[in-house]
Amino acid sequence: GWAQADGTAEVFGQAFAATSISGVILSLLTRRVNSELQIRDGFFVTAAFWIVLGLYGSLPFLLSDALEVSIVDAIFESVSGLTTTGATVLAGLDSLPQSILLYRQLLQWLGGIGIIVLAVAVLPMLGIGGMQLYRAESPGPVKDNKLTPRITETAKALWYLYLGFTILCAGAYWAAGMSLFDAICHSFSTVAIGGFSTHDASIGHFQSPAIETVAIVFMVLAGINFALHFLAWNRREPKLYWADREVRLYLTILAVVAVVVCFILIEHPGASDSPIRDGIFQAVSVATTTGFTTSDFSLWPSAAPGLLLFAAFAGGCAGSTAGGIKVVRVLLIYLQGMREIRRLIHPNGVFTIKLGLQRVPDRVVDAVWGFFSVYVIVFLTMVSLIMVIAPLDFTTAFSAVAACLNNLGPGLGDVALNYASLPAQAKWLLIVAMMLGRLE
Repeated sequence: GWAQADGTAEVFGQAFAATSISGVILSLLTRRVNSELQIRDGFFVTAAFWIVLGLYGSLPFLLSDALEVSIVDAIFESVSGLTTTGATVLAGLDSLPQSILLYRQLLQWLGGIGIIVLAVAVLPMLGIGGMQLYRAESPGPVKDNKLTPRITETAKALWYLYLGFTILCAGAYWAAGMSLFDAICHSFSTVAIGGFSTHDASIGHFQSPAIETVAIVFMVLAGINFALHFLAWNRREPKLYWADREVRLYLTILAVVAVVVCFILIEHPGASDSPIRDGIFQAVSVATTTGFTTSDFSLWPSAAPGLLLFAAFAGGCAGSTAGGIKVVRVLLIYLQGMREIRRLIHPNGVFTIKLGLQRVPDRVVDAVWGFFSVYVIVFLTMVSLIMVIAPLDFTTAFSAVAACLNNLGPGLGDVALNYASLPAQAKWLLIVAMMLGRLE
């Protein structure tokens, strides 16, 4: 309806036709192949999903006369949406067709949890095993704890939970004063921890404490493990949240960052008209890797912008729609460090790492260290590459890679507002960073 109203129906029709024809051709070519997916196939399909969907998702941006973007910009915007990064190359959002704005938000919503979970539910019905995809896509080190006995039921449970969150969030935004269109669009990007907005000024456009409060609540909730949401709500036991060690650390990180940022803003009068309000909102938005803004935090004084950016490295909980390393990995790295210190003091002692009552196998701890090592190497390599291939200053290069690899969105320096000014080769590299960040 929106596409017809603002004259973009033909654009979406062409994109749909191109995607459908490609799908039919590939389906015909592979119709006689009937074999069970192996684990390595699951990883390949998961990676291919994001690459292929990112390419085809760029078609409406590329075909729309309202945008007139290059191929790299169209792919950047599409991948940024699907990976829930929220980094944008578009400006003048307030004057864009509503159908294009809704499409951007829908990319984030589907990318948040929907695409792979939906695929896990649908693929078994097509005779293809879904467990490999679930293992490959589930973020975080503990993956095989199914919520319900069958993977299809698990996928449906997560899908309904995600949908329920979105409806509640949209209703809350609407009640807080947003138009119905803005409420729907922002609920998509809030629950997906994406950060895309229908306005250039993001949440700051509304100048509403009520709307900011709704955003904070749902950003915090979306950063918690959806499996934990399911268990807590299914068993009617809210205390399960506080019993989870990862959630406690996650909430502690958010609280500490918010307090420090608010303190810095209060100590520097003039940095913000509402230091408490802005400090809490930006702390939650950046630390959960959502990327909504109420003011340009890159211009804030002292260590505030750097602290916010580093908070995004931890991100949200495993099994949430957030980006970053994930809080559970940070926790396991800390516990392993403490264990090594105890081993130095007591060389003959036997020490185990536990999360709650559950012992964490050494293999999982080793995997976390392996992940962290690769993450650091990839991060430093990308920062070096982007400074070589594009003449960017260190702050811009560092924050651009950090914002894309952690699926955060806004950075510092030249990428504080959007990424349009970057050269094409830098955008291609950041597209790869967003893919790697989403795939973990």
